[in-house]
Amino acid sequence: MPLPSEVDLGTLYGASAADSGFPPGPLGDFGEGDGEEADDLPLVPPVRLLEREELAAAALRVPLFERAIRLARWVGPRRPVDEWGELDPGLQAQAAIDLGFGEGEEGVDAVVRAWVLAVDLELIAVGDSAEDGGGEVAAVTDGVEALEQGDPETVLTAWESAASIVAGITVEAELDLGDLAEGADTEAVAGSGEEETEEEYAQLEEAREQAEGLLDEALQVLYEARAFATTESEETVPLGVLSALLVVPDGEDPTEEMLGDITSVMVALDPMLQDLADIGILDYRPIDPSLFDESEDGSGAPELPTEPFDPDAPVEETEAARFGLARLTALGVHQVRQWLIEDGYDAPLIGDHARGTAVELLAGIAGSANVMPEEEIAEWLVGREPLAAAAELLAASRGNDLVGPIRRQFCALALGRLGEEVEPSVREALGDPHLTVLATAWLVEQGATDIVDPGRPVLLWSTVDQLAALLIDLGPEDETFLESVLQLVGTSAAEPYFAELWRVEHPYTTAVLEAIGEQHPDRATAKEARKAAYKARSRAGTQAK
Repeated sequence: MPLPSEVDLGTLYGASAADSGFPPGPLGDFGEGDGEEADDLPLVPPVRLLEREELAAAALRVPLFERAIRLARWVGPRRPVDEWGELDPGLQAQAAIDLGFGEGEEGVDAVVRAWVLAVDLELIAVGDSAEDGGGEVAAVTDGVEALEQGDPETVLTAWESAASIVAGITVEAELDLGDLAEGADTEAVAGSGEEETEEEYAQLEEAREQAEGLLDEALQVLYEARAFATTESEETVPLGVLSALLVVPDGEDPTEEMLGDITSVMVALDPMLQDLADIGILDYRPIDPSLFDESEDGSGAPELPTEPFDPDAPVEETEAARFGLARLTALGVHQVRQWLIEDGYDAPLIGDHARGTAVELLAGIAGSANVMPEEEIAEWLVGREPLAAAAELLAASRGNDLVGPIRRQFCALALGRLGEEVEPSVREALGDPHLTVLATAWLVEQGATDIVDPGRPVLLWSTVDQLAALLIDLGPEDETFLESVLQLVGTSAAEPYFAELWRVEHPYTTAVLEAIGEQHPDRATAKEARKAAYKARSRAGTQAK
């Protein structure tokens, strides 16, 4: 039976590792299953954040936050307010004109919203006046001066508080949507002047939890879309698609009832996402108001798009764009990550494993259940001299230990990002039997023609090593593992081949043979693999004694 290298050396540790050897992490899909994985934390994918100075600068450009600061400065040392701590209509209109917030109702509304935020952030203090016979007055606080000095930590901390305040307000504003909590007559509760009963209070809390849960889930979807996106267009999610992801179970087609639920979720999310856009968490295009007028059933709810969403088309040009488009901003990624961490999620940053040596890099991404290997490797390579980086990576890949196969796969992935200038470091690795085939595959990919056949024992060991890496990372039932088995093992002359393979001194020899025996579609080959696995296991047991 021919060895794989006699057909194509690149199959072992070759270009395939860079193409599709690994999913985003050993778990494959983030957030699947019961969410109880590494350290029993639910997972969300790693993201990249702007520097805190850049985030703070972006926060100061957020219109609602900036208006709250300027309004507090406008208030100055003393402005009269009514018994509820608010400016009277005349002062509201004056503030709108003085600060350029707009004229008429639009300007006053901007003042009202900025006032609420400024008071909640304690940029404006409201209290009794000791002058002019008392009365309520408002005054600017020292917090404004601190923000105006522009210290990034001070600004970002204040903006984070503002984001949480706005999120809380928008959830409260949606509590009159009684259908968010099944059977909860929250509209009646909110509109009643009577003292709330215990049952009514429970209904209100249920509605609040439903609204919070809906918004949280939507933000997590947008967070993951941003994490996996490679272009700004991919970061943008149509509101109809977002709502469908929240309603329709994975792998199922929406039923007529689900279509109605999707529309309800769209209508509920639309104002909440608009509020979060005002505080800079989202870039959001609301539902086209004309769609509410166009609804055919007279309910006032927009009909879902009639054309299927095309993920390859520019999202702004699709019919779905009229039904709302949402995208997390850089500030939004930062804030949603903070909320996810507060909720107990494992929410790492890209580059967490790229700050140390090659040993720490490979060990970190090999041992993490929540990692994007290619991003970590790219981060690690930044600023490093290629020849020295290749030598360090290859040295870190040595060893016939239990983690070795994964380290070598990631090393191959990293070498695939380096050019021909690292050839001297790669050629030095040819003398290490654990790295010979990895180095040979890379050199062949670069067009080298002077490579010496590494020999059958080395090729057999590398075959086990490559399959072990896939087995560790993907599991025996993954299609990629089976495809590699068929390519590397084949179906002919199985008995003599496995007679050699079970003798390979590799910590995963038995596991690889057992997996081949379970998954190989050819019954005779599978049987020979199981027999070989039994021999390998018996030999390992004898050696252990």
